[in-house]
Amino acid sequence: MLLGARSSSVAPASGPGWSTLPARARAFRLAHIAYGVVGMTTFGYLWWAALTRRRNRRLGCAIGFLSLEGVALVAGRGDCPFGPLQRQLGDPVPMFELVLPPRAAKAAVPTLAWASVAGIVAVALRPPRVDPAPARERTR
Repeated sequence: MLLGARSSSVAPASGPGWSTLPARARAFRLAHIAYGVVGMTTFGYLWWAALTRRRNRRLGCAIGFLSLEGVALVAGRGDCPFGPLQRQLGDPVPMFELVLPPRAAKAAVPTLAWASVAGIVAVALRPPRVDPAPARERTR
């Protein structure tokens, strides 16, 4: 095997290249990736809030977003509910398979779902951090 080459069992799935995807499939792929970035950002924020014991509106939004994703995954029976639409538009490659081997991509969804549940539980079990009195109250 050449240095740096991957075997087909670990390489991300190959499908139609970007230039061969229909325009609607490309637009959907970009939107799906943007949605995924938002999802991973909310996931990271959830765990940051759990570890630092911070509570604010953004945390509530993150929990709401991740909860809606959970409902969508239940509706999709564990698979991304966008998959059928994505295939219908001409893009047969699931989003996680763009960067992960197929087996790891299939495991990513339930793994992230359970990690999200664990993060929500961590937020619930760790009491909020009590900040010292605001600066204006300390000067009185």
